[in-house]
Formats: sequence, structure tokens, C-alpha cells
Amino acid sequence: MAGLDYQAKCIDSRKIVTIFAVEGVQFLLSGEGKVPLSSCYGKTTCLLFSANWCRSCTTFIPKLVQLYDTLRTRCEKIEIVFVSFDHNENEFKEHFKCMPWLAIPFDVNLTRRLSNRCQVKHLPSLIPLTSDEISSIEEDLIGLIEDYGVEAFPFTRSRREELKAIDTAKLEGGTLEDLLALDQVENKDGRKVSISELVGKTIGLYFGAHWCPPCRAFNAQLLEAYNEIRTSKEQYCFEIIFISTDRDLNEFDLSLKSIPWLAIPYLDKTRHDLCRIFNIKGLPALVLVGPDGKTIGTNGRAIISLYGAKAFPFTESKLGELEAALKREGDSLPRHMKDKKHEHLLKLDMAKAYICDSCKQRGRFWAFSCDLCDYDLHPRCIEETS
Repeated sequence: MAGLDYQAKCIDSRKIVTIFAVEGVQFLLSGEGKVPLSSCYGKTTCLLFSANWCRSCTTFIPKLVQLYDTLRTRCEKIEIVFVSFDHNENEFKEHFKCMPWLAIPFDVNLTRRLSNRCQVKHLPSLIPLTSDEISSIEEDLIGLIEDYGVEAFPFTRSRREELKAIDTAKLEGGTLEDLLALDQVENKDGRKVSISELVGKTIGLYFGAHWCPPCRAFNAQLLEAYNEIRTSKEQYCFEIIFISTDRDLNEFDLSLKSIPWLAIPYLDKTRHDLCRIFNIKGLPALVLVGPDGKTIGTNGRAIISLYGAKAFPFTESKLGELEAALKREGDSLPRHMKDKKHEHLLKLDMAKAYICDSCKQRGRFWAFSCDLCDYDLHPRCIEETS
């Protein structure tokens, strides 16, 4: 599987012809036939280790083709050389059909020697060859390209550090426009909303997907908090923007049907950029951004689950107030109670959410619970025995 843990050895591109010659390679292949090894001279050249039987490879290749074609259209000097891990020459030819770049002739032994030289551990693997060892990235490029796409070119260490610095600046706070890097978002009816209309509001960036069961469960909590905030005096101070991680446009459309808030268009790369910037690893996730465009926190899911709309505007001081009020409420309640409606002694307990067995309404935080059976009461529903 592709990932960021590659540690592949970077080769001096001045040696590429020598390396191929030593290994017995006299020419390279293009879609039209044989080409000389010198075709790589003066170009940013990468070795692509891939195989038609590898699902991760067949997923990644279309992205790489798009990147390659874009760079060639921009007249950038780039070349990719395919090194096949296919089982036989027919599979190699079938795999090479979808590639616009070059390849070394199919040779299982040659592939083994080159993969050992480049310390290839996974497929696919894209190894940069450079004459500038100081500025080279001494690792596989798959992760870099997955993260940044065409912006990663020319695949140097300085370019990677520059891109990470841009992400860090957005994460630490600039403006909402800088963070989102787009002009408009849309609602489920397709109406466009300018980002300038959202400036000065507290924004929730909601990362979710239709296929994700925990997202569907959290949607109900988030919707309740959203509606409560939007019907209060702060109604014009809060908005949510959905960042879809759906697998296709149809799933994205299904996601939109169940939410009243705004969304970044599915085809906009900003969705991917924000997942990278905030290092989103699990769903659902809710990132909270303050009116000044600075990130308040990435733990919005936990805050909404615990406090709901009461936590707005989600600042540290507001959360501190809620925690203090919650402690005072707990301190004012007895540790144990005997209720007329239940045979066992009830103990004061803290619960993120529960259903009161008396009024059947949902409760949060303090509850009187039975250790012997599944029974919970709101403190206000207690009927104390004499």
C-alpha cells in the first residue's frame, strides 16, 4: 500500500545510463517503440515500480498520468520510467498501455536488481533520480504526490518544505479565505455562497461521508446543536461547511440530502487539501475555526457530543465555564438516592448521554443510575422516599 513511510534510496541521475548499461539495458520503450537512454538527460526522472495485479498501483496510476500530462503541458522537464513487477510480458504490456511515459524492457531479474538498488519495499513506488543530492527527497514520492499532486513538482526537499510551511501557516491561522483557498461553497440546492459572507463567523469544518456509520450517528447530534444555535440570538454567527470524503459524486449527493449546512463542491481539490492540513485520520471529524480565521480546535466532535449547543462559541473560556458549572451542579447533588419508582439504591453518575427511564427524555452529564440494572433518572425526575 502507498504511504509516507517509504525510505527509498535516491540515485544520482548522471549514473542512470551507466546503471542501465551495467544491467544490460540498451534502450527504453515508449508507446511507439524503442527510444535511447539519453531520453532522460536533463529531466527530472523517476523510476516507477508497479504491477498490473496490484490494486494500489491501478488506483494510483491514473493520478500519476494526470500529473504527468499536466506537467508536460506546462513544458516541465519530467520523465518517468516504468519498472514492471508483473508476472509475465503480456501482463507488462497490458499495464504499460495506460502509461504515457517510458519503460525498461520486461525482465524479472532486472526488476529485482533495480528494486534492491532502490530499496523498494512497497508497490507502487516512485523513486526520484537527481543529480543534486542536497536538494533531493530521499524517499518514495507516492505520499508526496498523494498529498500535493502537481504542486509537488519538482519533487525536491526544498519544495516539500515549502509546501509544508504553507500548510502550517494555514493551520496556525491567517484568514478564512486563505484557509479555504476558494471563492464559494454551496448548499444542497446548489446555491453558491461567497466565502466573504462567512468571514467573521465561527465555522465548523465537518469531515464526513455517507458510507460511514459513525458519521450518520454524529449527524443527529450536530444537527441538533446547529439548529439550536441557529435559532438563538447567535444565529448569524455560526455556520458549518461539509468536507466530503465520499467515494464518488453519487454518495456526495446522498450526504447533501441529509444536511442543512454548506459544502465544498465534490470536484474541488480543497476537500483533499483540508484533510491533509488538519491531518484527518478518522471520521467523523469537526474542526472549529474562530471569527478571526484562526483554528479554535480539532476536537469539535467531542465538544458537540458532550455539551451540544451550550458550548458555542467553543472557546477555551466557554468550555471552562461549562466545566465549572457542571462541577457545581454535581457538588450540589447527593451521592446516593432512593427513588419511589425503583427498588434499588441509585448512585450519582456522569454520563455523556442517556435516556431517562422516567420521562423518556435524553439526558446529559449527571444521572442517578442503578449499579444492578440498566436504570437511569434525571436528577429532576427523582421522587425521594421518606
